[in-house]
Amino acid sequence: MLRPGTPSIEQIRTVLAVVEEGSFAAAGRRLRRATSVISYAIANIEAQLGVTLFEREGTRRPRLTPEGAAVVEELRRIETALAGLGARVQALGAGLEPRLAVVVDVMYPSACLAAALRDFAAQFPAVSLTLRIEGLGAVADLVLRDEAALGIAGPLASEQPGIEREWLGEVELIPVAAPEHPLVRGCAVDDQVQLVLTDRSTISAGREFSVISPRTWRLGDLGAKHELLRQALGWGNMPTWMVAEDLANGRLVRLDLPERPGGRYPLFAIRRADRMPGPAAQWLAARLALARDLASPA
Repeated sequence: MLRPGTPSIEQIRTVLAVVEEGSFAAAGRRLRRATSVISYAIANIEAQLGVTLFEREGTRRPRLTPEGAAVVEELRRIETALAGLGARVQALGAGLEPRLAVVVDVMYPSACLAAALRDFAAQFPAVSLTLRIEGLGAVADLVLRDEAALGIAGPLASEQPGIEREWLGEVELIPVAAPEHPLVRGCAVDDQVQLVLTDRSTISAGREFSVISPRTWRLGDLGAKHELLRQALGWGNMPTWMVAEDLANGRLVRLDLPERPGGRYPLFAIRRADRMPGPAAQWLAARLALARDLASPA
């Protein structure tokens, strides 16, 4: 059995034009070719592949055969890959980085992040983006190890040696607990478990942030902390954007504690001092600088 030949890009586009336009004549008008040229091209690719792509007899509109439908599915994948290759080569020629690794502090509002990433995908379709969400010192750790070209970091991470930083905005942290929690009834903080966010890096080792209770549970995931707060298993500081709905519906209560934990949490775009950011990284850092949105609850 002869091995099928490999269709050219022009042949692929001809087949897809017939499928999308519904006829040889319409495909010819789209490609600025005579109908006879389109018909000849289709016959050639069918002979080359050893497969009949279209049923022609008994109908004015060519219909795909089952084999033709399977081939067209593959041809669409090839055309998409070729388009992506062309965009990436063009981007590389313009000095655009082919891929970008980003690490974002867990305190950054997720809705703002999602909007920025959607805009990034539209602006830089040829750039392959890798995203990680981390807390505290882990953001700087990844940037310093050159595993991320751009970091969105809190004050601890942005103060590390070898880091260049640019202020983006800030989020508000407030102490909260479930309405049935003893602190809401006026019990002493010393008797209650404080839920504290921690991270896997050594950068924050030995550092405490608004920890005022001798009893603590350490969590590396802000979402887990949020759920434990709602289950009245402790109290803790949370970004207002994450608990705004809970405060509105009464699932959580803002605590008025004499120690005044919480406060503003500044966020910075960070990079290694010996690495200059590429155009995509610069664009994304600027897009993430939404101080007005960061300061207000989502």
